[in-house]
Parts: sequence; structure tokens; C-alpha cells
Amino acid sequence: MNTNEKKISRKIAPSKSANMVETIYGCKWSLTLYQLLKDGINRPGEMVRCVDGLTTKVLNQCLKRNVEFGILEKEVFNELPPRVEYRVTELGEQFLAILDQLDSLQKHIDSQN
Repeated sequence: MNTNEKKISRKIAPSKSANMVETIYGCKWSLTLYQLLKDGINRPGEMVRCVDGLTTKVLNQCLKRNVEFGILEKEVFNELPPRVEYRVTELGEQFLAILDQLDSLQKHIDSQN
């Protein structure tokens, strides 16, 4: 081996972000959830009312997963009755931009066939 040659190490997939993408795409409601938030609907009860087939239990699981990843943040208001709202975080904005790029890539692939 020539001393001027560089040895390149094996590239490893980013495990945390890859897991995030896989988990979010694996949840059939996450993309719908993001659309609701984009449309200004940020309260769980209103989300359930707006989407046929979406249950409170499934929505809460989806919201919890997104909060754990840091994509969404949960704000609890100290009121009666209790009020909870969700917002996209700065990390979530970056993540949603990547999802938009994946969507564009898929459209390009579909147009090739």
C-alpha cells in the first residue's frame, strides 16, 4: 500500500435516525398526525373527531412515540377540564423536511416506472 493512500473505514447507518424513520412510517397514523398539526389541529380530541377510523388509544400511542423521539412536544395546561396540546419541535421540523424529501424521491421513482 502506498503511504499516500488513505484507508477508508466502513460507513455505518445512523441507527437512531433510521429507527425513527422506520418507526414513524410503521405507524399508519403518524403522517396523518403531522398533516393535522400542519392544519393547526393540535388537541387530541379534535384530532380523533377529524379522522375517520382514528381511535383515542391509537392516537395516544402515536403521540407518545413522537414525543419520545423529540419530534413533538406536549404542553399540559393546568385547567379544568384538562387541556393538552402538541407542537412540532425544531428537531421535528428537520425530521418532517426529510419525510418530504422521501416523498419526493418516491414520486420520482414512481414516475420512472
